[in-house]
Amino acid sequence: MNAHRPLSEAGMAATGPARVHAKRTSPAFNPSALLDAIGLATRDGAGDGITRESYGPGEDTALRLLGCHAERAGLVADSDRAGNLWLRLAADTRAEPAVVIGSHVDSVPRGGNYDGLAGVVAGLAVLDGLADDWQALPPLRVLALRGEESAWYGRAYVGSMALLGRLPAAALALKHRSGGGTLGEALARCGADVSAIARGEPLLPMPIAAYLELHIEQGPVMVARGWPVAAVTGIRGNLRHNRVRCLGEAGHSGAVPRWLRHDAVLAVAQLLARMDEHWRVLLQMGMDLVMTAGICTTPAASHAVSVIPGEVQFSFEVRSQDAETLRRFHALLQQECETVAAERGVRFEFDEAVASAPALMDEAWIRRFEAAGAALGQPLERLPSGAGHDAAMFAAAGIPAAMLFVRNDHGSHNPREALAEADLAAGIAVLQEAVASLRAHIHPIIVPCTAKASK
Repeated sequence: MNAHRPLSEAGMAATGPARVHAKRTSPAFNPSALLDAIGLATRDGAGDGITRESYGPGEDTALRLLGCHAERAGLVADSDRAGNLWLRLAADTRAEPAVVIGSHVDSVPRGGNYDGLAGVVAGLAVLDGLADDWQALPPLRVLALRGEESAWYGRAYVGSMALLGRLPAAALALKHRSGGGTLGEALARCGADVSAIARGEPLLPMPIAAYLELHIEQGPVMVARGWPVAAVTGIRGNLRHNRVRCLGEAGHSGAVPRWLRHDAVLAVAQLLARMDEHWRVLLQMGMDLVMTAGICTTPAASHAVSVIPGEVQFSFEVRSQDAETLRRFHALLQQECETVAAERGVRFEFDEAVASAPALMDEAWIRRFEAAGAALGQPLERLPSGAGHDAAMFAAAGIPAAMLFVRNDHGSHNPREALAEADLAAGIAVLQEAVASLRAHIHPIIVPCTAKASK
């Protein structure tokens, strides 16, 4: 991204609370420059793209650079007991419920620079833009979350779930994708309180009035419709198996006739074709649903052109805004596995299903975003999110949560993520205007820091 019209540098001059409207003299804050700097520092050395591994070196680097920016800008940066980073104005030490603007800083392997990180930088821009008026607003905090991506340990939203006391203790034993090290060990390395996380203890350092997240859209809808900014209505839940094994029987490709074969590849192909047909029918019925089998492989040690495959491992994921649709489609998967197993003489073995519930965004905040857009001459359309986000975890914990999407070319989870400076500026402006409208009349729903969240 090239530098766009400067936004003033985050932070306040150290003049004390009595000089709320004092003119600040700190250097201009350029969101694009900060994004570019972190992107350059976390570029994948093995090829194109960005790699900020959850609880790994790239994520550490991103958090360190955000902390350095905060220090230069006169902000205060603190880590919570789950390893996430909080940023605030030095003068604002109030304990009242805070409006939190956040997102994650990790990425998928060789991903893009803006998935997650753009939302944290946008929060800093809003914190800066409202710094001279902070006493007239609720406390404002920026939250840089760790471990949102499931690519590294097979579990998404680790940072936010741990913060909210909702990370299952069993997740701490999950292995890294390389096979070495566990999630619990990674959390311990970053200074997290693993014992408290295992107990399901909420680790919020303060009560939260609302959680807001700006994020790039990870699909093509906004580009196709010409929308620079949109208000998110809800986030699809998902139900996934990271590994399903289809076990058949290996054999010689020339010596075993069709009727005596137990071909695992053909069994999986038949299963997925049947599930695809169920998907088509449910879409025709008006249900919200997407299905993906992103991993499908035979064991490398047995690869040979002349061998009938005796084993296939594959992943299976279904997403929907309706929890009952998720449950029904998962039941269909299990039924079809039984049918295919009987027809092909194979068997299916499932790992533990990992589920995230659908989440609706807070209607009052959606309307506040729409009013802000109208005031800025930027009318907002509404759009559901097919991808998951940390905002869903806050909503599930009873905290009002809302999201803005900004337009993004070339999709996401790839090095070609693109975020126009004008679109980022438009999203920041809407977010800032919406927060500014809270002056002296916010009525929060509060989740106390000490209350144990349900699981």
